[in-house]
Amino acid sequence: MIEKTILHIDVNNYYASVECATNPNLKDKPLAVTGNPEKRTGIILAKNQIAKSFGIKTGETIWQAKQKCPELITMGPHYALYEKISKQLHELYLQYTDFVEPLGLDECWLDVTNSLNYLKKTGQQIADELREKVKKQFGFTVSVGVSFSKLFAKLGSDLRKPDFTTIIEKEKFKEKTYHLPLNSIIGIGSRLEKKFEKMNITTIGEFASLKIEFVSDIMGKTGFELWHKLNGSFDEKVANYYLLAPPKSIGNGTTTITDVKTREEIKKVIVFLSEKVAFRLHGYQASTITVTLKTNNFEKYRHSRTISPIQTLEEISEQAMNLVDSFWKYDQYVRAIRVRVSSLKKTDKAKQLSFFDQTNLEDAINSIKNKYGKNKIFIASDGASFINRKNENEEQK
Repeated sequence: MIEKTILHIDVNNYYASVECATNPNLKDKPLAVTGNPEKRTGIILAKNQIAKSFGIKTGETIWQAKQKCPELITMGPHYALYEKISKQLHELYLQYTDFVEPLGLDECWLDVTNSLNYLKKTGQQIADELREKVKKQFGFTVSVGVSFSKLFAKLGSDLRKPDFTTIIEKEKFKEKTYHLPLNSIIGIGSRLEKKFEKMNITTIGEFASLKIEFVSDIMGKTGFELWHKLNGSFDEKVANYYLLAPPKSIGNGTTTITDVKTREEIKKVIVFLSEKVAFRLHGYQASTITVTLKTNNFEKYRHSRTISPIQTLEEISEQAMNLVDSFWKYDQYVRAIRVRVSSLKKTDKAKQLSFFDQTNLEDAINSIKNKYGKNKIFIASDGASFINRKNENEEQK
């Protein structure tokens, strides 16, 4: 079998990088893309490298960020622009291979195995060439991982930022990665990390050396696949960009930092997740909504409902809470929540995108508050206080 050459390209500080490239006056200044910039309680959605050097973190409030960097410039997000630039990046990548698989707006896998001969280039040369082209054409930087699998290519792009190419060869993947902490890889959130930590398993290598039966007992099919990936024995395919099937469902879930119980606390997380689902739903409407709650005793409750087509943050969060109210008594502690929409249908109305073009996220939440009362729905930044970013996960089928 021919060894694959897979690239993982990750735009550094995507939202903030796009804003700086669009407005060169911002390039040498600390910048953060936030919720409502006029509100000190708005949250940091993204920051540029200069802001990052002040210790500013995604998810903290504008007020907290400005304590660290008083001269920080803040602005609301421009989602339509981010999506437009993302598609332009895809067009560039497609000049090298049809096997381009997006991961969100700012990341992509490329399988260039069949392109090496006719391009007469190595994987590293393609990666370096793409880094320079992105810098020249778009005005921002990317980090690229080059490896024999999707997992190690992504790990490579995460290892050195910004503007680096990192190679992880099949012959050297163990010596280059097995010393890294377990949470360096997709699929290991803080709860699993703590669980393995209690067994003195803290690195990728220690996890990979476990018996596969043991891992499968703890993590099921996900663990089975992850074990094989980390041992270099799982054949991961990069999807053909032109054959990507339209999604059947879109969902976002999270394990909360602390268990939540009250209706108000659960609402905060529901709104936080609904915002993410609404953004990813652009171009589609959904006629089914599903909410899953997992208690601190690991009991799982999943309920679905057929509804009139929905698309916006307001519609998704309202329907999700209506569904929760129909089956949940708020008498148990909840540690994980997921919101999923399905029965998707393509639409030209693009309500959600125009919604965000006209106003930012917190203004959208304010419209929900005005409609349902100040104590009925909470702003998404409230939900962020319950969220550990490592425990967030996206679902698309």
